[in-house]
Amino acid sequence: MRNLQDATEKICELKGSLVAVNALLAAILKVLPDHARQELLRTFSEHTEVARTVLLHTQISELTISAFERDVARDSALIEALRPV
Repeated sequence: MRNLQDATEKICELKGSLVAVNALLAAILKVLPDHARQELLRTFSEHTEVARTVLLHTQISELTISAFERDVARDSALIEALRPV
């Protein structure tokens, strides 16, 4: 039973860390100049394609791939939303 408790605690720690990283990412994106965000979006797209290819050729949970796709979509939308109209 202790192993389950340890795993649950570690998952909770990882969730907190992930929320903190997402808050940092949003803050960094907000202060970047527009040209840097445009370059970031292009580069991010390239890197996500590479990561997607690696994930698809690896024995990995479908939940992991789904989370990756969800977060890529969210991060791309965040970068786009901060661009001036």
